[in-house]
Amino acid sequence: MATELQSARGTDFYLMDELLSEEERGIRDKVRTFCDHEVIPIINDYWERAEFPFELIPKLAALGIAGGSIQGYGSPAMSTTAAGLVALELARGDASVCTFFGVHSGLAMSSIAMLGSEEQKQRWLPAMARMEKIGAFGLTEPQHGSDAVALETRAHREGDEYILDGAKRWIGNASFADVTIIWARDDAGNVGGFLVEKGTPGFEAKVMTGKVAKRAVWQADITLSGARVPAANRLAGSHNFKNTASVLTATRSGVAWEAIGHAVAAYEIALAYARERKQFGKALINFQLIQNKLSAMLANVTSMQLLCLRLSQLQAQGKMTDAMASLAKMNNARLAREVVADAREMLGGNGILLEYHIARHHADIEAVFTYEGTDAIQSLIVGRDITGVQAFSSR
Repeated sequence: MATELQSARGTDFYLMDELLSEEERGIRDKVRTFCDHEVIPIINDYWERAEFPFELIPKLAALGIAGGSIQGYGSPAMSTTAAGLVALELARGDASVCTFFGVHSGLAMSSIAMLGSEEQKQRWLPAMARMEKIGAFGLTEPQHGSDAVALETRAHREGDEYILDGAKRWIGNASFADVTIIWARDDAGNVGGFLVEKGTPGFEAKVMTGKVAKRAVWQADITLSGARVPAANRLAGSHNFKNTASVLTATRSGVAWEAIGHAVAAYEIALAYARERKQFGKALINFQLIQNKLSAMLANVTSMQLLCLRLSQLQAQGKMTDAMASLAKMNNARLAREVVADAREMLGGNGILLEYHIARHHADIEAVFTYEGTDAIQSLIVGRDITGVQAFSSR
């Protein structure tokens, strides 16, 4: 029988709860309850079978959280802190569900909200906020991940249409999304985002297999072979890669919050297990080594929480920089990875059983450590800010 997950309130060691508004606490608690009652009881089976839990979409929609901090268009216009707490709680429940939602509500909706024309916003955002229409975000390519700026997908203008040719990889939701934002280089060499609608001829999305992390979210390999999209489907404010990067910076903070969710889940599971598991005649919590490990885990969780809280405040004030977002993602992904590894170790052999949930978080945190900018790339962004020297390449 799996160890029962405890309330995340046990990780609020520095009383961060007192710094949240009543609305922020209400949003957090609503998502936490959803995860405890709807996600955690079913997700291991989906994860093991590498199937996406479509049954959760209407239940997620009913929470009214899609669109996060977007103002208007049916979105909840929540604070940046509340949006971060949503990512934290979804990740605490399951990383695959968190990624599905983050791609839709974060990357796809934010791209339209930040770079779309009024007509594009009106057409897509209200339905996406209700989750009647699902979005995907197609930037990464088979040969371009960290160097996404070098993307090779082309958008050739022909009259009132663009013809898209190229390939994308690791594109969450793309196999069933109603709209996928494809980032491509136009005839002038400028990067733009193109709204490719479901059923567009020449657009093929094939679900990737063989993953050992985030198995319950479907990522796809996309092939674009003469896919024609109306010129009106180019995001009006997308003219260069800086526009693309602005979306990535805005959503990177969400990954830092997501990392906390994995660490919180791991800490809760490990503490509950240590209370119940007996070795050499007494519960694990009586051993100095276990208390030392739990203390270190809680210290990491607490520092991650406070870093993200301050980051969300800066983001709300329009003061968050690329380097600030990168520092948070780098720091929290590293620390969460440590916390989850420590928790898996504390559970011994049971730590590799899905029944205890740690094995799933242990695999999934590896994806968080890598995506939306690897640890090395985040460090170089911060390093550039520190030194004023670009160290990405010699070009």
